[in-house]
Amino acid sequence: MTKRLAFAVAIALAAAGSVHAQATHAPSWVERSNADAKVLLDEQARFSPEFATQVGLPGYDDKVADLKPNVDARARAALVDAKAKLGKMLAGEKDANVRQDLQIMIKAADLQIEGIDLNDKYMLPYQDVAQLIFNGEFYLLKDDVDAKRRPLALKRLECYVGKAPGCTPITQLAEAQTTERLADKKLLGPYKGDVDQRLANTQRYTQGIRQLFAKYKLDDAEGKAALDAMDSQLKEYDAWVHSTIVPRQRDDFRLPEPLYAYNLKQVGIDIPPEQLIKQAQLEFVELRSTMQMIAPTVAKAEGIQSTDYRDVFKALKQQQLGKDDVVPWYHEVIGKIEDIIRREHIITLPQRDMQMRMASDAEAASVPAPHMDPPPLVNNHGEQGTFVLTMGNPSTNKDTSDAYDDFTYKAAAWTLTSHEGRPGHELQFAAMVERGVSLARSLFAFNSVNVEGWALYSEAEMLPYEPPAGQFSALQARLMRAARAFLDPMLNLGMISKERAHDVLRNDVGLSEALTREELDRYTFNSPGQATSYFYGYMRLQQLRLQTELALGKNFNRQAFNDFVVGQGLLPPDQLAEAVRTQFIPSQQKH
Repeated sequence: MTKRLAFAVAIALAAAGSVHAQATHAPSWVERSNADAKVLLDEQARFSPEFATQVGLPGYDDKVADLKPNVDARARAALVDAKAKLGKMLAGEKDANVRQDLQIMIKAADLQIEGIDLNDKYMLPYQDVAQLIFNGEFYLLKDDVDAKRRPLALKRLECYVGKAPGCTPITQLAEAQTTERLADKKLLGPYKGDVDQRLANTQRYTQGIRQLFAKYKLDDAEGKAALDAMDSQLKEYDAWVHSTIVPRQRDDFRLPEPLYAYNLKQVGIDIPPEQLIKQAQLEFVELRSTMQMIAPTVAKAEGIQSTDYRDVFKALKQQQLGKDDVVPWYHEVIGKIEDIIRREHIITLPQRDMQMRMASDAEAASVPAPHMDPPPLVNNHGEQGTFVLTMGNPSTNKDTSDAYDDFTYKAAAWTLTSHEGRPGHELQFAAMVERGVSLARSLFAFNSVNVEGWALYSEAEMLPYEPPAGQFSALQARLMRAARAFLDPMLNLGMISKERAHDVLRNDVGLSEALTREELDRYTFNSPGQATSYFYGYMRLQQLRLQTELALGKNFNRQAFNDFVVGQGLLPPDQLAEAVRTQFIPSQQKH
């Protein structure tokens, strides 16, 4: 699983988690469905205790990822067994909602099995151990984690480095996992750019862990010994990567076509990539024309001399906020957006305030883009998701700046808050928390097309009420999503060069050099295929909105529609459309 996709899944887990723990109005069938979900949940936790910690499952905080011999075969067998158990449950289940959830979980198991098989066929195993350790520690060392659990971060680190009973240093297990298949020359090594980036990030992760241990006073003698062992072992592991992995790395970033097709399917794309490319290219051209049309209006309002959309956007980006002013400005915009949501009856707001903060250097290395930091899944005691603003892209290129100017100019706060915060990701997850969406629909149905489609749709919902500069920034953000949806598949299908894609993002879309590099990394090795989900999810949701308006006419209620959509969890487009058609539309026609 790529770094970005792993994080995207984590977001879905967060959404599911608080649901399981806090919802008080969930229908009775949800409890039965969640009990069924334990079959799949327990198998995942057994192989990835870090996952269990993140979602709040008790009993796993001092355990570490299973990288022992034949882990893929053992994980596959466990998934096959879980799928068989779910199939037996389905055969005897009468409730339509529980049946649908069981089908969702069976499909999720099938997808995971397919992924194991494809990676086993094509790819040489290679672990980013430093990132794995950082994430495992980070999940336990946050302000809203129960202080009683934090000492287990030291126990986990001692297991990572082999100082706990029954634990082998995880670097040794990772080396053995690769070495076991090193003789198979048909297997593809990792892409050169991926290896370079991972090696460059090791020190950021180790420093980040040390900072967390110091913050929570875990750096006593035992903690220091474990930290020193971590540093030493990761240095040795990186040296092994240089001597063993680097000779096997490949210069061509493209995956075998079956693997790229699998990535598209996994994120929720259900049309051929060639069709997606055509649709996205049309959207790109239309958006570019719209930006050019309104550029003179924005230029006049902001006192900008040029009227070319590219120059207007560059001028807006000059309105950079000081480092100490960024978070206060975003909170000011959050308040304005919430006032608009209430006034215009766009969607029901959560009762709690939205949280937002800046990313640490280690977090930025792990996820080099603005994102949601998710709360736990089970045993949630009021922890919330947090909108995390990333200021830069840690780069291996020392000749260029790694700082973004794309999210810290004043107008950007409108659309980014709408996407990551409200009414986007944060609200979608909070709504699932409060309404008691089943684990199947919030965790195992996870697809980026739903999650990112909703966030981009949220930007569009807020756009009419924003100041001209905010509207212009929102259109630029949507232009980037359209560019993603044709550049990602074109790059991976060999239809465009990285250099030409770079120029489109840098010159036509207007991204900073650092964010342009981050985008190209995303398409080529961090998460090939995932970036297509934003535009496609947005398109499918807007089409569903129009179909609903046509069916209901004057009875259409925007707030009721939006509340219903987020209440469905993370269903794929076809299932969401069916729910709207069979449940929402009939309920509104009775009014």
